[in-house]
Amino acid sequence: LGSLVAQGCHASVAAIAQHLADGETQAYIAPEAVRSMHKAVLEVKGEAQLLTLAQRLSEGGVGHVLWVEQPENIPTALASKPGRKSALAPYFKKCALCNWRQPAAK
Repeated sequence: LGSLVAQGCHASVAAIAQHLADGETQAYIAPEAVRSMHKAVLEVKGEAQLLTLAQRLSEGGVGHVLWVEQPENIPTALASKPGRKSALAPYFKKCALCNWRQPAAK
């Protein structure tokens, strides 16, 4: 679980860094807004769905970062730049909220 969280964090920070000049990004990270940040952690069914999502975001002009873990060169996470849920939701409608639960002890 820790490595997945780290990869999501890498993607999130990279998306903010790459879109720092964007007005929505600046508003999202403004000191007075930091305590009201919202994120959704969604899951895809595999690498193919992750790559398709990245392609759809690119085609739609939605700023995002596809995190590719190195040295394995495996896409592991995606983060969009900060934006309105109403604008982003159509791209993520096939993704479910991540609902990871630790397996029950035997």
